Amino acid sequence: MHQTTDRLEEMRAEALKGGGEARIEAQHEKGKLTARERLQLLLDPGTFQEMGQLVTHRSTNFGLEKQKFLGDGVVTGYGKVNGRLVYVFSQDFTVLGGSLAEAHAQKICKVMDMALENGAPVIGLNDSGGARIQEGVVSLGGYADIFHRNVKASGVVPQLSLILGPCAGGAVYSPALTDFIFMTEGTSYMFVTGPNVVKTVTHEEVTSEELGGASTHASKSGVTHFKAANEAMVIEHAKRVLGFLPQNCEEDPATMAYEGGDENRPKLDTLVPESAQQPYDIRSALTEILDIDSFLEVQPDYAENMVVGFGRLGGRSLGVVANQPAFLAGVLDNDASVKAARFVRTCDAFNVPLLVLEDVPGFLPGTDQEWNGIITNGAKLLYAFSEATVPRITVITRKAYGGAYDVMNSRHIGADLVLAWPTAEIAVMGAKGAAEIVFRKEIASAKDPAKKLAEKEAEYAELFANPYNAASRGYVDEVIYPRETRAKLLVAFEMLQNKAVKIPRKKHSNIPL
Repeated sequence: MHQTTDRLEEMRAEALKGGGEARIEAQHEKGKLTARERLQLLLDPGTFQEMGQLVTHRSTNFGLEKQKFLGDGVVTGYGKVNGRLVYVFSQDFTVLGGSLAEAHAQKICKVMDMALENGAPVIGLNDSGGARIQEGVVSLGGYADIFHRNVKASGVVPQLSLILGPCAGGAVYSPALTDFIFMTEGTSYMFVTGPNVVKTVTHEEVTSEELGGASTHASKSGVTHFKAANEAMVIEHAKRVLGFLPQNCEEDPATMAYEGGDENRPKLDTLVPESAQQPYDIRSALTEILDIDSFLEVQPDYAENMVVGFGRLGGRSLGVVANQPAFLAGVLDNDASVKAARFVRTCDAFNVPLLVLEDVPGFLPGTDQEWNGIITNGAKLLYAFSEATVPRITVITRKAYGGAYDVMNSRHIGADLVLAWPTAEIAVMGAKGAAEIVFRKEIASAKDPAKKLAEKEAEYAELFANPYNAASRGYVDEVIYPRETRAKLLVAFEMLQNKAVKIPRKKHSNIPL
C-alpha cells in the first residue's frame, strides 16, 4: 500500500509541474501566468476539483511517444466563483505549447458536457499554439468536437473565453461562439491566419499585435468584449460579468441587497442641452439612473455611438442599450447595430431585463454604409428587440427620428413601457429637414425664403418635435420629468418581473445574418 500511495504522490507532483521549471520561468518572463496560477485567481480558494489530471496522449508519430505529460496540456475541472458552480479548462502553454489534440480536446469536451448537463457556466482560459500538427486530422476533429458543444451550450449556459496568450487558426472559432471574449494587452492575440501567411499572400507587413492584439480586436473588429492590462484584471472582469448572469437559461440573475431612499435625480433635469445639435454623454444619465458604481460597459472602444453594458437597478441585474450623442450624434450604423443586436440577444437568452435610452437621429447615410449592409445589419437590431421576451423599457431622452425610432425598442416592436422626457422629439426627421420637404414650394415662392423656412420649421416642431403627439396615440406611456426616471424605472421593472411570453412553435428563427 505504501508503494502505491508513493506512486500517486509522485504522479500528482509531476502533473503539477506542467512542462517543467524552465518553461514555467519562460512563461513568467513573458508576463504570463501558468494555467494553474490563473485558476487560483479565478476560483474561490479551496474549491477547485481537477478532472483528468493523469490523462496523456496516445500518439506515436514523429517521436511524440517520448513527449508525454500528465494532463496533456490542459487543466480541467470545476469549482466556484463567488460561491457559484462553474466548469473550467485552462490550457497550459508550458506543455507542448498548449497544443490541442485528441486527449486534450476530450478533456475540454468532458467539462463542457458536464456544464450543460448540470446547468452551470463554462469558462475557458485559452493559451495555445494551435493544433498539434503531429496528430494530424485528429487535432482538427478535436476542435470541431468543441465547436459543436459551444453551439449546443449557446443560450443554455453562459460561456466565457479568456484569451491569455496565442489563439490562432481554427482555435479562434470556439471563443467566437461563446458569449463574451476577454483579452490581455500585449500578451494575447487572435487571428485566423498569422503575420507570415498574410505577408506571403497579400504582401502586407504586420505584427501579431497589429493583426490580432487586444487593442485591435477591442476597437477595430469588435471581436473582444473586454481588454485589460494584465491577466489578473482580465480575470476580475470575467468574474464581474458572471455576477450579472444566471447559472443557466432556466434561472434568473441573482439580486443584490438594496436599501431604497430618495430616488429623485435632479442632475438629469439639466443633462440634455437646449440646442438639439449639442452633444452630451449618455453615460452621465446611466450614472444617475443605475445603482452606484454598478455599470459595466461591454465593448467600450468599439462602435462608440452605441453604449451597451450591464448594471443594477435596485439590486436587480439589467442590460443597458443606449445611443451615445457624444459620438457621431448617436447615429445607428453597421457596427453599432450589430454590437447592440448581439448584446440584446445575450441578455434575452439569460433572462436579463433590458433598459433602452434613446437619442438617435437616424441611420448613417452613405455608400460605405449601404454597400456594407446597413439594411441587414439594421434589421439585426430590429429583429433582436422584436424577439426578446425579457422585460424591456425604453426612455426617450431627445431625438427619436425615422426608422431608428422603430428599431430602438419602440412600443410597436414589443417594448413593455415607453417613457419620454419633455425634451423628446419623436418624428420622421428633424424639423428643419421636414419643413424643407413638406413646405418646399411655399418656401421657394416666399419673398424671404430663409424667414419662411424658419416659420415652417417652428410650425413642424410645435406639431411633431415633442413627445406629446406620440403620447396622445399611446406610443409613449408617460412623459416624465428626467429627475423621476430612476424612481419610475424601479417600480416598472418590479412590476414586470413575472412577465411571461408565449412564443409560437417553430424549429428556430431566421435572423438576417
